[in-house]
Amino acid sequence: MKRYVIAGNGVAAAGCIEGIRSVDPAGEITVISEEKHAVYCRPLISYYLEGKTDPGRMAYRSADFYDRNNVRVLYGRKAVRLRPEARKIELDDGTCVPYTDLCLAAGSSPFVPPFAGLDTVKNRFSFMTLDDALSLEKAIGRTSRVLIAGAGLIGLKCAEGLAGRVAGITVFDLADRVLSSILDKECAAMMQKHLEQHGIRFYLCDSAERFTENTAYMKSGANIPFDVLVLAVGVRANTALFREAGGETDRGIPVDTSMRTALPAIYAAGDCAQGMDISTGQKRVLAILPNAYMQGHTAGVNMAGGSEVFDKAIPMNSIGFFGLHAMTAGSYEGDVYEEKTENSLKRLFTKDGLLKGFILIGCNERAGIYTSMIREKTPLASVDFDLMKKAASTAAFPAAVRRKMFGGVV
Repeated sequence: MKRYVIAGNGVAAAGCIEGIRSVDPAGEITVISEEKHAVYCRPLISYYLEGKTDPGRMAYRSADFYDRNNVRVLYGRKAVRLRPEARKIELDDGTCVPYTDLCLAAGSSPFVPPFAGLDTVKNRFSFMTLDDALSLEKAIGRTSRVLIAGAGLIGLKCAEGLAGRVAGITVFDLADRVLSSILDKECAAMMQKHLEQHGIRFYLCDSAERFTENTAYMKSGANIPFDVLVLAVGVRANTALFREAGGETDRGIPVDTSMRTALPAIYAAGDCAQGMDISTGQKRVLAILPNAYMQGHTAGVNMAGGSEVFDKAIPMNSIGFFGLHAMTAGSYEGDVYEEKTENSLKRLFTKDGLLKGFILIGCNERAGIYTSMIREKTPLASVDFDLMKKAASTAAFPAAVRRKMFGGVV
């Protein structure tokens, strides 16, 4: 009987469990969970702060998920050493867990810059886990002034979650725009204006030179008083376990399309894995929930002796702030088709006869069709792209293709 071990208990781990069980209904599965919670949807933690959900409704799988799949979960345990030659993984309590196949689904951790005086700030928090959100909630009140370091996805969702619950929110970032990893200047300016209309204040192209307990002294010369500090500057893939065991790492743990790493019987999935981005042809860490699940499922199937590949990874995001939604995917290269109004913007990027990427802000579009075209590398010549540019529609596909995709009479 095989002994499967999964280091991590997020969405990638859930995918791995289901991948294993699709092939092997009997093998032992052990999950090492540093958090003391069952798998949940991390993107929902800002909605928890808003009061739009609760920990029970944040669950990614039903309460009987682990029992139904005959999984042993070691809650509150951390993997500290990997011994590939002995096929064992050592935990922080000194115990060793043997494996025949291992999946590293260890996720990522907040990057904390070496700000001078940061250790003097008592009320400082990260915003990546449910426990982070619970701790932050205890620290805020109606009179709290919140300072957020980082104007990316995590920092801005935290700002939205806190809006209306505190006296003021200020965000600073070294970048010259909000959401700099996914939006260009014009798109970011549209989103920033909307956020500012809801009371969020920004210091961009700026950073803290030093902190005291309740003040940030900025490089621009500004002094920002605060009661609560949230660090959302960025994340780094958790690669130390693999690297210290002799595995080569980059920004993440390199994997092939089967999610195998360079070390025997070891796979990686989720935010710690670095795989191929087919929209750019480069190996990247694509830390988004859908990719995490699909990578985990692929790893699980192959760990159990099946055969599956995940070769359609692309960056994509669907995010909204105060009712204004932005959807992005792929790469922003090639020719650009654009439609713009005061409150919406659509950009489609095409190159070499393919749709390579898109940015949609404030648009009511079936973006999944665009995403599918990027993933499947659908030739533009095979669809009515003039129609597709105006609105993502299955009507742009030939009838024979629609029958194959959706069945029935078209």
